[in-house]
Amino acid sequence: MAIQTDTQPLMANGLPMPADDLQVIKNGLIPPTPHSDIDPSRLTITLVPEDKLKEIPHADDLIFGQLFTDHMLYLEYDPASGWSAPEIRPYGPLTLDPASSCFQYCTNVFEGMKAYLGPDGVPRLFRPKLNMARMAKSAARVALPPFDTDAFLVLLQKLIAIDARWIPRARGHSLYLRPTLIGTRPGLGVTASTHASLYVIMSPAGPFFRTPAGISLYAVSDHVRSWPGGTGGHKLGLNYAPGFHPQRLAAEKGYQQVLWLLGDTITEAGAMNFFIALKREDGHLDIVTPPLDGTILPGVTRASVLSLLNAHPSATSLPHLSNSLRLYTHERPITMPELVAWSASGQLVEAFCVGTAVVVNAISRIGWEERDIVLPSYGGDHIGPVVRALWERLVDIQEGRVEWEGWSVTCE
Repeated sequence: MAIQTDTQPLMANGLPMPADDLQVIKNGLIPPTPHSDIDPSRLTITLVPEDKLKEIPHADDLIFGQLFTDHMLYLEYDPASGWSAPEIRPYGPLTLDPASSCFQYCTNVFEGMKAYLGPDGVPRLFRPKLNMARMAKSAARVALPPFDTDAFLVLLQKLIAIDARWIPRARGHSLYLRPTLIGTRPGLGVTASTHASLYVIMSPAGPFFRTPAGISLYAVSDHVRSWPGGTGGHKLGLNYAPGFHPQRLAAEKGYQQVLWLLGDTITEAGAMNFFIALKREDGHLDIVTPPLDGTILPGVTRASVLSLLNAHPSATSLPHLSNSLRLYTHERPITMPELVAWSASGQLVEAFCVGTAVVVNAISRIGWEERDIVLPSYGGDHIGPVVRALWERLVDIQEGRVEWEGWSVTCE
């Protein structure tokens, strides 16, 4: 039997913590290391032979996240040496110990990004530094090793350039990127993972929702997506699995997505940020979205939508919206009773959700307490002028047809 000393921490199974872990773990945290960070100059590239390259389907046949490009980016972190030399290599399975932290304690972080092909034929990313900053924040929340986000972005751009043939040319289509960081420390001790793998896989994508008529939401409060002091403001794998069962229940009732509530207060729609447009007495519009209070993911598209709304019409003129129309943005709580009242009074003119996968998508109806809030129909599709304006302008910026604030970053 192992003998415990006052200075020898125990793992959850009662055994002494291994000596190598004692050197790198203190109070469950990984201290800054003086050794190797990510170094793009050490990159090695192994390409798939030309005769083994995958066939790319027609854009109309794409199903989100089902087909992956020929190559992936991969790095490993070891507490003794830091980050390994990065590899771009053929897409393929990972080899992991069954006791890895990512399986046992869900030390999994990921990002959602998109690459687009501009009219000049050059691939580009949309505001990637925001994704990198969010990924670093998420990694810190679950005590995974830190990494140089600028260096990682250089590698990501190189991967996109290598697999640029996979970027669909159809409007509103893109190459979806999934940067992922997982804890790989083998062992059942309830402690931070001292080892990690960082990788990127990519998948060509069309519109997330195929219907042009807006989506339906079912508001739930008995299943909670996130809570004050929790992890809802970070992009962690553990935030998503608990939503799958409520999503099934919503589908059984005839709705496409869940509208998440805390009590009667709206937080998110599915895995998207939620917005409404209210008509003011002076004829202008209030655009309202829940505040970033720690329960809501700080979406890159959310931030971009707010910026564009605030810029109209002084700094830019959004399509489909009159320059005489004023848009007043508000980040404040929205409750379901308020939504019902605004709908009944005719003030609620649009509701929509935004996110990397959907860009901007209209909402047609919201189910709550056995009744529906039905949004106004514009030509039968519920897609109002604000949604049309935001979708069109964002896609134009993403695809390089409109230059705005340096948001579109080329990958050459």
